Amino acid sequence: MVMVESTMLALGTKAPAFSLISVMSGATVTLDTFADSKALLVMFICVHCPFVKHVEQELAKIGQDYSNTGLGIIAISSNSIETHPQDAPEHMKAQAQEQGFSFPYCYDATQAVAKTYTAACTPDFFLFDASLKLVYRGQLDDSRPSNGKPVTGKDLRQALNQVLAGKSLSAEQMPSIGCNIKWAPGQAPAYFGA
Repeated sequence: MVMVESTMLALGTKAPAFSLISVMSGATVTLDTFADSKALLVMFICVHCPFVKHVEQELAKIGQDYSNTGLGIIAISSNSIETHPQDAPEHMKAQAQEQGFSFPYCYDATQAVAKTYTAACTPDFFLFDASLKLVYRGQLDDSRPSNGKPVTGKDLRQALNQVLAGKSLSAEQMPSIGCNIKWAPGQAPAYFGA
């Protein structure tokens, strides 16, 4: 396991386009799916990562708590199933059902979406406002699998509440920390490990 921080993509970056298949419904999910959303949360997660396992119940709770707020949410797994078969779509579907994910959970088979978002770790969070400009790319909260702090979602929830209320967010944001995205052999992007 290699522990890395999020890349802290520049605030104001426009949300990159994507077209992915939901492991739950089989439907195609694109940026346009969220065209009427007040904000969009893009989460890079996976099945096996201990950092994701530590917070997956909170992620499901966020999906439920914000279901009627105009927030669009998508979770994406970009891990190579060549090296990590436990992150394959059928296992993602089981995870989503177990946790009660109410948002689309999609597999990024080519890892192209992770690269366009400069995703580096699981979990990695990207929050965009109504004009699809990046306003938050930071941690869920300061809990980690080994530090004994409770999982509250405090940092991400504060960002969600502010963007949904039309307020500007502080540029001082703590990076997310987690396992590195498992790149297919020879596919790690230049920003990885930088």
